[in-house]
Amino acid sequence: MASKRSSSLFVTLLLAGCAVGPNFKQSSAPSGAGYTPEPLAATTASAPSPLGQAQRFVQGKDISSRWWELFQSRPLNDLVERALKANPTIAAAQAALKVAQENMLAQGGTLLPSVGLDVSGSKNETPTAALSPASASGKPIYSLFTAGLNVSYSLDVFGLDRRAIESLAAQADNQRFELEAAYLSLSTNVVVAAVQEASLRDQIAAQEETVKADTELRDILQREFALGEIAQSDVLQQDAVLAQAQEVLPPLRKQLALQRNALIALLGGLPNDDVAAKFDLASLHLPEDLPVSIASKLVDQRPDILAASATLHAASAQVGVAIAERLPQLSLTATLGTSPNAIASAFTPYNQFFTIAGKLAQPIFDGGMLKHRQRAAQAAFDQAAAQYRITVIGAYQNVADVLRASQYDANTLQAAVTAEQAASRSLELARRELKLGSTSYLYVLNAEQAEQAARLALVQAQSARLSDTAALFQAMGGGWWNRSQSESQGSGQIAGN
Repeated sequence: MASKRSSSLFVTLLLAGCAVGPNFKQSSAPSGAGYTPEPLAATTASAPSPLGQAQRFVQGKDISSRWWELFQSRPLNDLVERALKANPTIAAAQAALKVAQENMLAQGGTLLPSVGLDVSGSKNETPTAALSPASASGKPIYSLFTAGLNVSYSLDVFGLDRRAIESLAAQADNQRFELEAAYLSLSTNVVVAAVQEASLRDQIAAQEETVKADTELRDILQREFALGEIAQSDVLQQDAVLAQAQEVLPPLRKQLALQRNALIALLGGLPNDDVAAKFDLASLHLPEDLPVSIASKLVDQRPDILAASATLHAASAQVGVAIAERLPQLSLTATLGTSPNAIASAFTPYNQFFTIAGKLAQPIFDGGMLKHRQRAAQAAFDQAAAQYRITVIGAYQNVADVLRASQYDANTLQAAVTAEQAASRSLELARRELKLGSTSYLYVLNAEQAEQAARLALVQAQSARLSDTAALFQAMGGGWWNRSQSESQGSGQIAGN
């Protein structure tokens, strides 16, 4: 995998000379890093159901930068592309990157000489009663023109400027990886939002079928009550069951409405905007090959780890800046100019002047200010190092959590399919026996409630597999390193990264 570190490469060239302070070394993966104590199973469980196929854990499998296309939904692909172009969090991250890059380039100017031009003109009169005329012509009223070219250059003997540039370049790297994290987070959130919408639609459909079945049973019981075959209490009890089933629908529809609002917001729209695409679980495909990156490569793939590493690099460079500030600073200045009383004589030798000066500045006593700044910079580096380790530990935990979730999601779906099939057969049998008069209404009621719970559990188990699959692609880094230049420009990424 090729890591995109343009800013760091630029700084490497700048630091070819001597610069005080620590030279940053990229952290490697923790020794013996892994995701599970035992070897990871090759496949998950399977179930005879939609979205129930076994998934394979493929060690070392690379990840496409457009991994969401594996769900095989054209509407989903369109929504992700729309979000990457329109969501303002991407624009904000791009602007933050641009700020960091421009600050780095601006600081790079400190390594070059500074050249300035000063031009002035004046009309003067000498008070002849007290003084002799100041002009060479002896006239009391005279003109004076001055033009000078000023050149100044600070010799970066101990690398103060170079370490400052290094720190800013690392901050630019940090913002670049924050941008990659924003892309990854946004694309994952859109996929998960679509999955949640599909789950809610399927739950609503299942609940509507339950309401329909409860209504049909209530009608049957009313006819039987009219014929005097059952007590009114049975009808009233079924009325209560039907009302309870209907009561479940408004909260589900509310969740769906809120989920649609959330999806529109991810697309950079307002609540009154509309999204034509509507998702159900049948419209989504479960990817069968799941990437399991080599554990030692995770630190080079996760944008959050790379961003934390860049922050650590910036803090390391600031230690060098703090050290260099306590050492002598050497600067050179030169001025070349002319000061005639007429522009026509600007280049005559007697009107020209120049000065060349050198300056050496060394702090002697500052009340301990620079010493404590150096100590603060070292403490900030230690803090960044600890935060980097926290990020790495959290990243490996995230991967481990999602791998476990993918395994147990399959087991849960397997059990949910078995439970739903058994509950459906039980309800069908109970209803048949009720029509024949060989069982009680209470038995049918219990079978209905069991079947309703089993159907909702099945839908939730199916959506969990899809959501955790998306989470695994995110946990593994999302394949940002495989994004082509055309894809980067198409999604609005700042050129030159």
